[in-house]
Amino acid sequence: MDPFSVIIVSCLILGAVVGILAGMLGIGGGLIIVPALSYLLIHFLGMTTETVMPVAIATSLSTIIFTGMSSAFAHYKLGNIQKHIVLYTGLGIAFGAIIGAQVASHISGELLKDVFAVLVILIALQMIFGKQKASENEASKGSLATVGGGAGLLSALMGIGGGALLVPALVWFRVNVRAAIGCAAFCGLIIAVFGTTSFVVAGWGEIDVPEYSMGYVYLPATAGIVATSMFTANIGAKLGQRVNVRVLKAMLACLLVLVSIRMILGIE
Repeated sequence: MDPFSVIIVSCLILGAVVGILAGMLGIGGGLIIVPALSYLLIHFLGMTTETVMPVAIATSLSTIIFTGMSSAFAHYKLGNIQKHIVLYTGLGIAFGAIIGAQVASHISGELLKDVFAVLVILIALQMIFGKQKASENEASKGSLATVGGGAGLLSALMGIGGGALLVPALVWFRVNVRAAIGCAAFCGLIIAVFGTTSFVVAGWGEIDVPEYSMGYVYLPATAGIVATSMFTANIGAKLGQRVNVRVLKAMLACLLVLVSIRMILGIE
């Protein structure tokens, strides 16, 4: 099998796994897609760490556009999206995502890899040990925009939807947990759209990106991941009702820590 076919088949499998885990655990796929896609592009297309990270992150964000649509629509029907929270958080997120994508496009691939790995470790530790606490202050327009800007910037740097960052932050400002999750789902779509667009612009005309790319977005990988993740997310949601999700989330977090340490140490 030629390298291109291997990548397509691998992305179909990757999408299926990501969809199930997202459905079961409520996590975005970027934490898994970015390291997996980086490995595939390095080993089968001969890309270097210096050039692969912006492509992997941009491609991950592009897949969230499609998965985020269905998730946001589902939460809208359930009444979990509060308009004023989405409005002010979304404004901050849009600017943050644009800036984050530009930063990721202009710093060295090695530094970007290490930044991604460290942030994943922090998110994984939050998944294991973090508790959702509330402050005594309710969210103001300014605080919502600030939270959105920070989440958008970090999410675009990592190629994730931002739920792991937004939900605890919104809960801290005394937003109902279900509303926080619903708003995070919608805002993840905003991150994906603005972040992907910024990566497309930043990578337009670059000579080091793979064939069939739009800017930094590698379209064959996007298509393969989306093709299966859109279907398996529903399967994951049903499985999540039957298994101990907390144990699975802890196991996944431990795996993410190990993968991140390997990335920091440069082990391929």
